Amino acid sequence: MMKRFITFVLVAFMAIPMGFAQKKDAKDYRLSDKDMANVIYVMGQMYPKGFTLDLNTMRQPTEGIMVSYKETQNSFSRKSIRKVLKHAHAHENIVGGWYDPDKGDYYFDSNKPFPEDSLAAALAFARENEQQIVYSNKFGISVKSNYEQKDIRIIYDCDMGSSTDDLFALMMLYRYMDMKRCNLLGVVVDRMNRANADAVDVLNNYYGYPDIPIGLEKFGVKAPRVFIPYHNMAYARNTEGEPIFKRSVGDDGEYMDGYKLYRKILAQQPDKSVTVVSVGFVTCLSRLLQSGPDEFSPMTGLELVQKKIKDIYIMGGVFGDSFEHDYNLTAAIEYSLKFFEMLPKDVDIVFSPGEVGDPLYYSAKQVVEDLSWTDVHPIKWIYEFLVEDKFQKMWDPLAVINAVEGDEAIYQISQRGWITLTPTGETLFTPDPKGNTRYQLPGDAEWSNKLLNYIRLMTIQH
Repeated sequence: MMKRFITFVLVAFMAIPMGFAQKKDAKDYRLSDKDMANVIYVMGQMYPKGFTLDLNTMRQPTEGIMVSYKETQNSFSRKSIRKVLKHAHAHENIVGGWYDPDKGDYYFDSNKPFPEDSLAAALAFARENEQQIVYSNKFGISVKSNYEQKDIRIIYDCDMGSSTDDLFALMMLYRYMDMKRCNLLGVVVDRMNRANADAVDVLNNYYGYPDIPIGLEKFGVKAPRVFIPYHNMAYARNTEGEPIFKRSVGDDGEYMDGYKLYRKILAQQPDKSVTVVSVGFVTCLSRLLQSGPDEFSPMTGLELVQKKIKDIYIMGGVFGDSFEHDYNLTAAIEYSLKFFEMLPKDVDIVFSPGEVGDPLYYSAKQVVEDLSWTDVHPIKWIYEFLVEDKFQKMWDPLAVINAVEGDEAIYQISQRGWITLTPTGETLFTPDPKGNTRYQLPGDAEWSNKLLNYIRLMTIQH
């Protein structure tokens, strides 16, 4: 009997758009709320993970960020669908359903749509309506909304100017700043050459944060390998010879030494409040640990790190059964060995190994399409003029996402243990419940696609 009922409802549902196309008055073919409630209930059976339905077109939207109204929350019974429909008719005529695996209930809601490029506005509306998530139809992902109260203070340490994943990791931090989900205290560039710091200066200005301080490594890895030479992006000019991108520091300005910027920032922060996201070399961190008192603090660098830094998220490491060299750690092996030797044992470390980001391929064509909303964009300019369609794995953003979203929100994380770095660059992990080190575990294809779509969603925001 139930099977016949479902078949009847689906036939009626699929016939509605045909009637709309043949008649001038759509009301002639509109189902009653009672019948529509049955249709929506059956859709909940058809789409156990969730669905969105536009009652005007009787189609599932392929665009838009959907946010549920507070007035229809906790509508998880069949009878409650009538209330959801009444609210939807009085507002945007959009309803949705979603399954809560924690409670085992299937919820129905009246939804408000936002453009895909208005994530910050959608999240603000979600918080106003006490909703924990918003849903992107285009990318098929949910984004949690209840983060504005968290005080996450981040120093981003990168090797800007070689692989483009550094660009997207920093872009993610700006977008998190837009959504008030973290506070970016400063950017340290651990790849020598002021052009790399100038590229960060361009990004700071473009994304609306021109005052974020920038530090530059001045005694680190000499002539490290450059995978994609985009470091001169900061000096791009138009056909009239004028700079395309704005900078704050300018050609005559100076950047503070990277480890000095660390000292200045850390001295001003509360105890155990700072998260470091390190996606390049650890040269500046190593020099910080070895530094002595100065004009910013009477404490040594070791004391500053122990007192002020809560945790460090590092893009790098090779774990499991493979004994391979990690590029970031091996390129500056003397600094890396000193870093792990001196790092206080009560500072947590979470590694994002290369194998976790390997499946996240963000093609040049896709990047340019996602940035089609503007003609002038530093990342778009790099992809249009400097980047071949290769090597665009999104390793570095995974450390950023982990640092902001939390260890269990998205990732599968290893057990605790201790890390040993060998003189040849292997990262050896010894399990121990009291250890300060964990590492991300690779996900399946669906998980990797979800993470890539999250980065893409952030990319299209403006």
